[in-house]
Amino acid sequence: MHPISRAAIALTAASIAVAPVAASAAPAIDSARAVSMTSGTNELEGNSSWLIGLLGLLAGVAAIIVISSNDDDAPVSP
Repeated sequence: MHPISRAAIALTAASIAVAPVAASAAPAIDSARAVSMTSGTNELEGNSSWLIGLLGLLAGVAAIIVISSNDDDAPVSP
């Protein structure tokens, strides 16, 4: 392994280790915070109980198929 690639790997590992520490140590400035209004922008909320029921139904059907499968595939020697 060349010394340049070793240095690149060491620099990458150091930056991965130091980046979260530097981000958490940065002082938060109250006036620089971005504030946005989010009321009414997402219309994906709703009742998803039908999806849970459908997944349960599919799991039940799959379980019944696996349990009731005919395992009469015994090997027959001549």
